Amino acid sequence: MRKIYLTLILLLTIVFGAYAQRAKSVILVYLDGGPAQTDTFDPKPDAGRNYFGNYKGVCKTNVEGIEIGEKLPLLATMADKYSLVRSMTHGSNAHETGHYAMITGDTSGGAVVYPSFGAVISYMKRDTYKGILPCYISVTSANSRFNEGGFLGNAYKSFDTGGKPESKEYEVEGIVNKYINRDRLDKRMALLDKFETSPMEKQKIDSLRAINMEFIWGESREIFNLATESDSVKLRYGKNRLGQSCLVARKLVEAGVPFVNVRMTGWDTHKKHFQKMNSMLPQLDKALSALIADLDERGLLDSTIVLCGGEFGRTPKVLWEAPWNGGRAHFGKTFSYLVAGGGFHGGKVVGKTDKTGEKVVERPVAPCDLIGTVYLLMGIDPYGTLPHVSEGDLPILPSLLDEKKSYGLLYEIIDIKK
Repeated sequence: MRKIYLTLILLLTIVFGAYAQRAKSVILVYLDGGPAQTDTFDPKPDAGRNYFGNYKGVCKTNVEGIEIGEKLPLLATMADKYSLVRSMTHGSNAHETGHYAMITGDTSGGAVVYPSFGAVISYMKRDTYKGILPCYISVTSANSRFNEGGFLGNAYKSFDTGGKPESKEYEVEGIVNKYINRDRLDKRMALLDKFETSPMEKQKIDSLRAINMEFIWGESREIFNLATESDSVKLRYGKNRLGQSCLVARKLVEAGVPFVNVRMTGWDTHKKHFQKMNSMLPQLDKALSALIADLDERGLLDSTIVLCGGEFGRTPKVLWEAPWNGGRAHFGKTFSYLVAGGGFHGGKVVGKTDKTGEKVVERPVAPCDLIGTVYLLMGIDPYGTLPHVSEGDLPILPSLLDEKKSYGLLYEIIDIKK
């Protein structure tokens, strides 16, 4: 029955695929290290201090019945704009395997290294995306080596901007260098011309150089220029690494870039968890709420998927004892993701955990289920294939075809029906 069902879904996707696409871009706000679900999107105020720790309070949202962590008051005012998946699960407590699961959607355990879903989107949009900027950009760096192109090749891996968007001038690797002005660059190009004598060689080089010069000194450069944004906008996002990275992400999708990865490190809080969260959660609250609101106000939220989460969650039970001193360990058994825009409904909750947040008790969601839903909204067949240089065509999401690895796409919170 499972095979018949999947075949039917595949045929429907092929027939109606052109009508299925809702989203044009994806912004992944990736909380590298693993955020605590009980302190963010799945609070447990009645579980006792050994579970809620220093955060007993909750924020009631503008959607009746939905509560989130007490350190997220701005996000609480706009719960109608996003949905929460509280039953993410893959079972791995290791960073590497957790990253791989959440970045590729592959939990099959096979020998093939799959591309990240940003790379897959980059590959699938290679003929339709006409922008000069890379199709897949990480601000400011990729989450792990699994952000690469996998068996699709490095042409589809993440372009990492480097630099510090919160600084006075955001220096982007290969594009913006504060020590090189236009006059100096032109002189360097003129000097290079003197060493190129073969007409055929010069024609090829000039063609490539024209693209590079547009990349370095054309309109694309201005996308990274945050001086074009008002101070009030910068303040809205927060004048810190995460806030200004989210602002850059908005500018990139505004320019048509299909996939933007915003990475925030520091969430691996084995020790002094709550001391760190006192500063990190308000930054996340400000940046993510500003991003969703700004996209909505500019008419971009309907065509832009926003995802927020990490490679796993953290232990609901607090480790008070030394040497942890109030920390939380890795927890892949259950964790949460926020999803918004691009065809995802707002004001919904998918899945449920038990009273302490330690077990999924309703509607588990695997990494392939979330990523497959993103593919569907981007007009990509989640049951399709990708070309492997030696293995031939491989499933785009092998775990989605395994009833032991998948629990189904998130049809309950998207506009597309089965």
